Amino acid sequence: MIETLLGGLLGGAFRLTPEILKWIDRKGERSHELAIHDKNLELEKLRASTAMKQVEVKAESAQQAKAINTLNSAVTSQGIVTGVKWADALSSSVRPIITYWLMVLYCAAKTAVFVAAVQNGVEWTTATQHSWTEADQALWAGVLNFWFLGRVFEKNSTRVSNYTM
Repeated sequence: MIETLLGGLLGGAFRLTPEILKWIDRKGERSHELAIHDKNLELEKLRASTAMKQVEVKAESAQQAKAINTLNSAVTSQGIVTGVKWADALSSSVRPIITYWLMVLYCAAKTAVFVAAVQNGVEWTTATQHSWTEADQALWAGVLNFWFLGRVFEKNSTRVSNYTM
């Protein structure tokens, strides 16, 4: 009787084993498919984010190109002669006048510092040494380079462009 009972139980267990294994396999397949869908969803989100960034970059570069073109046309239009003598003279004198004015103000401020130091008992040699700093030297070097060295390069570039024509 035990053999019959044991045989029935073991036979049933062996009959159920393939079904249990199929169920476990289907469960693994479903979780694998779910993981694949999750990865595909992440990929699509990444693609959408990348596409949005590309659109933003294109819009920003178009805006920057427009700004550069506007600046270029503004600078180009500054050099165009209008034919009205007083307007052309005023237009061409703006930058030099501003440069001279700023240099006069700068020199006046430096002179005021020097005079104040001398009036307060500092010797003029010491006052001169302390009123002229490395920043002043760099500023003057930049101004001189702009006005004089820049013209040398402009003349050389004009000569080179005349030779290449």
